[in-house]
Amino acid sequence: MNSSTQEVLSMLTENQEQIFSSLKQNLSKIRAGKANPSMLSSVMVEAYGSMMPLNQVANVNATDARTLTIQPFDKSVLGEIERGILGANLGLTPMNDGEFVRLSLPVLTEERRTDLSKQAKAMCDQAKVNLRSARKDAMDAIKALGEDALSEDEVKDGEGAVQSSIDSANKTIDGIYQTKESEIMAV
Repeated sequence: MNSSTQEVLSMLTENQEQIFSSLKQNLSKIRAGKANPSMLSSVMVEAYGSMMPLNQVANVNATDARTLTIQPFDKSVLGEIERGILGANLGLTPMNDGEFVRLSLPVLTEERRTDLSKQAKAMCDQAKVNLRSARKDAMDAIKALGEDALSEDEVKDGEGAVQSSIDSANKTIDGIYQTKESEIMAV
């Protein structure tokens, strides 16, 4: 395979890695019945005159499978942390005891598990759409090279390599979804 085709394939691989990373980050925000500090990654808190991510004003820990504790670096922001959690619409009610903010995660119902599974599926479907876009860009780049520097056989080989890479990435996304779905549906 020619070096320009290799460059297109390496750019496609980088795009795939970004898609996988983004997908995993988004899926980590879906609660699977177990408390995870990353669930609060989207919470913004007004502190010291500006909006800051929760992890910059407090330590977030999972004390057990259903409880998160948030210990602020400065106790004066406890109320702002509560407001930030409520404002993030996570479906969690914070409890402030003067030193910590505690979040108790309710047990998931079967209906809620199904909804979360559908959310995970939608995120995976969006990742597949992003993959198709990356495939189109790679195919266009190879066709453009075919007009300038590649023979028809090299173009066909390059397109085949791109499709093979995309097929493999789709299987990876399906595997990520299966893992997350089994995590969500486990009682």
